[in-house]
This record gives sequence, C-alpha cells and structure tokens, in this order.
Amino acid sequence: MGVYGEGMTQTHPATDLLQIDLGVTGMTCTSCSARVERKLNKVDGVDATVNFATESASVSYDPAKVDPDALIEVVRGAGYDAFTVADSDAASEDSAEEGDAGASISESPQDAARAREAADLKHRVTVSALLTVPIVLLSMIPALQFTNWQWAVLTMTTPVFFWGGAPFHRATFINLRHGSFTMDTLITLGTSAAYLWSLWALFIGNAGHPGMTMEMHLFPSDTTMDEIYLETTAVVITFLLLGRWFETKAKGQSSLALRALLDMGAKDAAVLVDGRETRVPVSRLQVGDTVIVRPGEKIAADGRVIDGTSAIDESMLTGESVPVEATVGSTVTGATVNTSGRLLVEVTRVGADSTLAQMAKLVTDAQAKKAPVQRLVDRISQIFVPVVIAVSLITLATHLALGNGLAPAFTAAVAVLIIACPCALGLATPTALLVGTGRGAQLGLLIKGPEVLESTRRVDTIVMDKTGTVTEGAMSVTGVTAAADRADDDVLAAAAAVEAASEHPIARAIVRAARGEVAEVTDFRNLAGSGVTGTVGGHTVTVGRPVETLPGELRAAFDDAQEQGGTPVVVTIDDQPAGVIAVRDTVKATSREAVAGMRELGLTPMLLTGDNSGAARAVAAEVGIDADHVIAEVMPDDKVSVVERLQTEGRNVAMVGDGVNDAAALARSDLGLAMGAGTDVAIEASDITLMNNDLRSAVDAIRLSRRTLGTIKGNLFWAFAYNVVLIPVAAVGLLNPMLAGVAMAFSSVFVVTNSLRLRSFRSSHEQS
Repeated sequence: MGVYGEGMTQTHPATDLLQIDLGVTGMTCTSCSARVERKLNKVDGVDATVNFATESASVSYDPAKVDPDALIEVVRGAGYDAFTVADSDAASEDSAEEGDAGASISESPQDAARAREAADLKHRVTVSALLTVPIVLLSMIPALQFTNWQWAVLTMTTPVFFWGGAPFHRATFINLRHGSFTMDTLITLGTSAAYLWSLWALFIGNAGHPGMTMEMHLFPSDTTMDEIYLETTAVVITFLLLGRWFETKAKGQSSLALRALLDMGAKDAAVLVDGRETRVPVSRLQVGDTVIVRPGEKIAADGRVIDGTSAIDESMLTGESVPVEATVGSTVTGATVNTSGRLLVEVTRVGADSTLAQMAKLVTDAQAKKAPVQRLVDRISQIFVPVVIAVSLITLATHLALGNGLAPAFTAAVAVLIIACPCALGLATPTALLVGTGRGAQLGLLIKGPEVLESTRRVDTIVMDKTGTVTEGAMSVTGVTAAADRADDDVLAAAAAVEAASEHPIARAIVRAARGEVAEVTDFRNLAGSGVTGTVGGHTVTVGRPVETLPGELRAAFDDAQEQGGTPVVVTIDDQPAGVIAVRDTVKATSREAVAGMRELGLTPMLLTGDNSGAARAVAAEVGIDADHVIAEVMPDDKVSVVERLQTEGRNVAMVGDGVNDAAALARSDLGLAMGAGTDVAIEASDITLMNNDLRSAVDAIRLSRRTLGTIKGNLFWAFAYNVVLIPVAAVGLLNPMLAGVAMAFSSVFVVTNSLRLRSFRSSHEQS
C-alpha cells in the first residue's frame, strides 16, 4: 500500500502549510509510489506521503513556494499523472444537487481511471489469449507445422509483443529512466530477447525457409540460430496481463465504501416552513430548519427533537440492538431510523459536520493508514534483474573471448535471459490467489487481494463486534416469569396482544414468542418513554418499565435479566404486576465453537461493542471470551481508537464486524472481516467478507488465507529456484534456449499444479 520516503520529509511551521489530496494514476507497484513520494518531498516547502493502494497522495505544502498545479507537474515529471481530489469532490457535490436530490458522490477520477485500466487490460488479455493459443499449438506440435507456419506465428506474435506487452514495456522505460528495476523490466528483457532472437533466426538465419520445423537440442550449437522462441514471448505476456488484470480489479475499495456509506443517508426531507410541509433535497438543509420525521423514515440530518416521542433505531451508529427512546430535547443522528412516533427535529449539523460525513472520513482515514505491503517480487527484482543482465553480458563476452563463435555465444546469452524470464513469477500469485479465492467463494468467503493474505499470517488478536456478529442481531424472548397467581403463557399472551400494535423490536420479539393468534386490543396508547398500554379482554394491560415496587419473585427475575445482559419488561394487568418478560439478543449457536477455533489458530479473542457492559460481559462469558478482553459502550471513533491502541501495544489486529459503526475499525485493523449479512459499508471497508453469517467462517477464512499465502510463497520460491539453478547452466553454454523455454513452461506447470491443491481445502465444520 503506501510506501513512505525515508529521510526525505521536510519540516515546516504548521501555520505555513496547506493540505491537499492528489489522485495519482499509472503506478504499477510500491516502488512507483515510493518514487512519487521522493519526488514530491524534494520540492521545497512540501511534505508528502503517497499511498499505492488508494492511488493517492496526501500533501502539505507552503503556498508561498509551490501551488497545486506545480505539484501535479512534479508527479507527471516522475512518469505518472495526478489530479486534485478536492476538485473532483466539489464536482460530485454540484452534480448531486443538479441531478437526483439524494445522489451520492459520483464516480471519482480514481474510479474512472481504474475502470479504464481494467477495461484496457481485459481487452489486451482477451486478444492476446486468442492469438497465443494457435501460436503455442503451432510451435509445440510438429504435425501442425504447415509450410511457412513460422511466418504465421510471427504475424500473430508481433501484436501480442508490441500491443499486448505495451503496459510492461512502458513501465520498464519509465523505471529505467529513473534508474530502477522491477518485474516489468524482467518481462521486457525476457520477451524482447526471445522476440529479437526469433527475428534474427527468421531473417538472417535459416528459420524463415519454407518447410522449417523446430528440433530440440540438448546443447547449443552453431545450428541453433535456426530456431525461434515466439511462443515464449506470447505466453509470458498473456499470463502476466491476466495477473495484472486480476490485481487491478482487486484495488480501490475505499471509494466504494465511501459511496455506500453516504448512500445510507436520507435522500430528501420534509421541512416545515411557516406551518407548511415542503420536501427538499437533503443537500439543501440548513442549520435551524425544522424537519418532520414519520415512523419508518430515516432522520434526514443531525438534530434535536422539539416535538414528539419515539424509539430511534441507532444500530447503524452504535451497534445497540435496542432502539433508544427519543423525547423533546433528545439528540438524534442523521441516517438513523424512526421506528414509531412522529417527530419534529431541529437541524443542528449538516454537510461535512454531520455524523455520517465524519464516519465517512473515519473510513477514508483508516484505509490510508494501513501498513504498506512490500511486494516480494519487486524487491527481489531490484537485485535479480541487474544480476541477470550482467550474467548475460559476461556470458556473451566470455564465449567470444574463448573463440566459441558468435552463434554459440549469442545462444548462451539469450538462454540466460530466457531462463530468467518471470513467467512462473507472474503466475505464482495470480494462480494461487485465483484458486484460493475461488475455493473461498464456494465456502462463502470473499478474499479481496494478495495483501489480505499477508495480513492473515501476522494477526495475533481478533476483535469481534457483538451485535449481528457473535449474536443474532435480533431480539428474542429468553424467559417469562409470572406472578404467583398467573400462568406464564397468559402473561405472554396478554403482553403480545398489546405489543402487536407496536413496531418496536422488543414488541415484535414478544409477539413472535406468543406463537399464535393474539387477542384484539382496544384503547391502545404509546406511553412516552415508558412502554405501551391497551385494553385486552376487558382488562387494562401495560407493558414497559416498572412504575412501582415489584414483588420479590418478579424483582429477582427483573434483576437477573439485567445481569445477564437482557432487557426486562414488566407486564401489568389492571394496575397489578403480572409478570416479567426477559428479552435479549441471543448468541449464535456456533459462536462458542468459533471462538475456540480462533484460539487454536493462536489468536486472542476480544469483544468490542457499543452495547452496554452487562450485555457484553454476559455474551463474552457464554462464548468463552475472557472478561478482561471485553470492551463495551464504545462509539465508532472509539472502536478505531481501541484498534489503534492494540496496534501500538505491538498486536496485529483482526476485526470482525457487520455494521456501519464497524466500518472504520474494519478498515483500520490489520485484517478486516465483515459478516455478509451486515451493511455494504462494512463489507466494502473489510478485507474478507463472510457471506454465510457464521462466525466460524472467520476461522475458515484465516485458515484458507494462510494456506493460500503459503502456496504463493512456495510458488515464488520454486519460480526463483529454477532460475538460480539453470542460469549458470545456460551461462556455460549447456542449455539450449528452446529447452530454457521448456523449463519455463514446466515451472509454470508446477506453479499452476501447486496452486490447484488449494481446491482440496475443507471448512472446519463442513458436512461430510
């Protein structure tokens, strides 16, 4: 992800600096982001960090010394392109006001650039693959080699080399201009050597003669100039284009998360002006406006209740499953849901000051702070590529000095470059990732890229949200205690009859628990902050908070429910306490098994929730989490702070959550896992999505990711191993370039075969 310059950052008085965010396009690896960062920090009055993952640069600059246009020119001078993110955001806001009132941010320039790149790569890999298949068949099967087949192969290979390989060649020239070597350099060198050698053999040697067939020789000789290696060029470029396309598709989750978050807000609002109701776009709300919020509607903006009572579902903000009672003077948050009564809300915060906008900023900032991922191949290439070039030149010079002739000398030098060509390297990550993620998808585990795999190896602490993650996320009746003179079923039936007229989640849980037809209720009333009341069968039934001292057995049931983390409600019939109904968010049946599985992986499980402490401790005890690893009653920004604190303690933190309130913490953690039944924001901010909503899937996801990472590292090792072993063989003139190409092919077969073993992965709880 972001690569930060070492020793290059300049220090300036904070008051002299302005902040600007730039979108940077054209970066292909972390060495690119490091180069852009160094170039920016060399400018007087500039302090910059560049994030490869989000393709952005955060720049503080002295306006007296430099301006945004000059910063963009610096980036362009480094071989890339840039634009100001602020300008694109402003344009998005303008377009939202001019178009759909509730439109969220439009596609950012980063999104558009990434989409264009992905489309271009898809086009290149499709065309290249269609040409490569006949190239390989003609080159490898003598029976198919018709007269002048070699010229047909040249005709098909040329567009693959020049057009299909253009992204790699372009990156190579940019990197060489700055004295840098990357995997792109290897690709260009290896494919160019094979292509140019083939041209030499066709036009100067005897390979272009009609009736030519390719014969394999164990050792190079002066006749090997008649052989061509065009299939090597085509195969390498096609496979690496495929890998690059996969990589591009996996990038850029931050903008999707941001868009999903902003889309959660209300689209328009009913504003009360001079006693008349007028619907206006949310973007036009101003501080001081009075907004009407009806039952079932989202609250349009942060504000204060000036009339009415209701229950507000704030689960998207706090994770708390029980709605919060709102009365005159209560503070409410935009995008939360009014579940029952009609409210008049005075708007207090809009735009960037709103809670929703601040949460969006939290997600963006958290993603930008993720630790940089060092690309193993690129790091090795910095040493490997110059060494290969030097070995190839030394080989050529040595053979000529020994008088072995031009053909054997050139053959040995080309064999070195071909055997070093990174076909298997290019396959090592994408094939394992493709198989591993494909198997994961079959199991309901969506892994979002190779960076995720590295994170799963390091994590040692797993932090879980409670509601909807460890628990079901829905209220249910866990116990009914009736007074001495009444039956439990009668108390539950009476309560269900009254609650049937309410939309409160506790009411719905009671009605479900009654399991049958409920009696008719009359004179139904909602008691502000106290519950509901009505007449059932000639009796006055009230369900809600106790208004008087409860008898001993009911008081004990009430207190016990609270200690267990539940919500007790008192049923009163004709002004006499009739019973206590305990309602709580129940623990998933599989959560305890999941926590045990986490411990087996060497992880320390922790519970992090916005719910109350009693409920959190009760749930933790039920699933096997230590009491000192429970952190409750936290807001979204507090969740981020907790994750950051754990990271400063030296822990590598995984986070499992499902709500908007978890999104920033999921993004800030070293590994974010989102339950698939959760919000789109949480899913987009995470690294792994668990589609089946079973916490045991988090264990499987980490197991599969670690195995996939191990496979990738094994692939990379053997991809380099055959290079290391065969380069000396090629250098001394004991390896025919065609056999070098075959060795490349076998290394690729090994990499693919090794990756396919991931298809045998089984879930820990999969039914046989």
